[in-house]
Amino acid sequence: MSEQSAVRQRMSPKELLIVLVISLGSFMSGLDATIVNIALPTIGKAFDVSTVTVSWVLNAYLIILVSLLLAASRLGDMRGYRRVFLMGFVIFTCGSAACGIAPTLGILIASRMAQAVGGAVIAALGSVMVTSYLASSLRGQALGFVAMFTMLGAALGPVIGGFLTSVFSWRFIFYVNLPVGIIAIILGLYVLPRISPASPDSKLDAPGVLFAFIALGTLIYGLTTLQSSSTVKAVAALLISFIFWGVFWVRERRAGEPLIDLNLLSSRPFTLQNINVMLVQLCMAGVMLLMPFYLELVKHVPTDNAGMILLALPVGMILTSPIAGRISDVIGTKKPILLGFAMCVLALFMLSTLSAESSTGHAEIYLFLLGAGTGFAYAPLNSAVMGISPEKSRGQASGLIKMMTNLGSSLGVALVMLVATAAVGPKLAEASVHSLDAVELAGAFDVAFFFLTCIEVLGIILMLAVKDVKNDYSTEGDPVAVY
Repeated sequence: MSEQSAVRQRMSPKELLIVLVISLGSFMSGLDATIVNIALPTIGKAFDVSTVTVSWVLNAYLIILVSLLLAASRLGDMRGYRRVFLMGFVIFTCGSAACGIAPTLGILIASRMAQAVGGAVIAALGSVMVTSYLASSLRGQALGFVAMFTMLGAALGPVIGGFLTSVFSWRFIFYVNLPVGIIAIILGLYVLPRISPASPDSKLDAPGVLFAFIALGTLIYGLTTLQSSSTVKAVAALLISFIFWGVFWVRERRAGEPLIDLNLLSSRPFTLQNINVMLVQLCMAGVMLLMPFYLELVKHVPTDNAGMILLALPVGMILTSPIAGRISDVIGTKKPILLGFAMCVLALFMLSTLSAESSTGHAEIYLFLLGAGTGFAYAPLNSAVMGISPEKSRGQASGLIKMMTNLGSSLGVALVMLVATAAVGPKLAEASVHSLDAVELAGAFDVAFFFLTCIEVLGIILMLAVKDVKNDYSTEGDPVAVY
């Protein structure tokens, strides 16, 4: 019996190839999460546009990603994971190629939206494919393998992006996806099993997808343009967003097969900790957006060196995430989460003290501390949310965590730009990135970092209202995607 068990604990070559294909998708997701940020100042200069305008290279991707995550998961249940996953890979790879050859910023943003359609499918189906294709005795190590590839991609993103942008061109940060995508598609065609769809008779809540897209898109557009001369348009967009969030809520209440089971939100611990998932990611995304501009435009650090400095953040996260997951299994989730938030508060406050004269070494230390704090908070938050979810709803709970994570990314990009614009004035939204004064930029970024500090303090307050409950749901946590 024990000998057979030992044999089953080792994956066969076919199973390893299956996990490898899924892991390549995770690697691309992690890589694409961090590789674009480092090139934003260079892209802004190339197209001679403002900092706020170039941020739409991120915003457009995130809006589509968040809107389609839950829909992609449902589509996989309906049409079969292999078919939908490979189609997602094809769309992502083709979108990457289109991004690389984009002659204008508008075409680049449109290509990023197409890329995000494939990215949503890859992100949504990875874990459920492991669960469906492999024996239960192999799931833990397989999911760990997939998570490792995601972390590796996120960690290498700033380094590879900085190198490619400096040595070749910013366009190569998109071309790097092509060989990985092609290899994964070819392997996937041969090794991914053909199994019947899990829920072939299910129906996709298309109106829910549409309402979520409109609500999120108008929200980000409104926040992004609020400090420009188009104040009336911004307010109108925010009003439309408010209306459609309400419409989405009503739709999900009445739909026979909703994208989200809103009854899950009736649990205060579940709701508050999902909000904290969003807040953690909001701060991460805000920092990863601003730091390349600080390093390259204020400190005049070469793009490849800036990528090495930004590497401190995902490294800190990678080192603490598994440790926090194991600690939370022993002492409960609340204390590690509070410790993580406290570390983030300290790191962000220190980032808010950076000036044009500050040492880049100090910035690197603060980024590492922020990553470490995020790892300490995020892994136990995953464990806590999944642990208090009813067993029949854990699939939706997992999808909701992904949605809140990426919603945090969207809000982080939009809100830090809104705060920075309020601090330095409309020229941040109107002037070309290379024409802005370094001292003024540093001051605006300090205000934005202090705003993020307050966001982390809010997370502590929300967490204090949650009762600490030990559960038997163990997770080391997926890394946070830092778009």
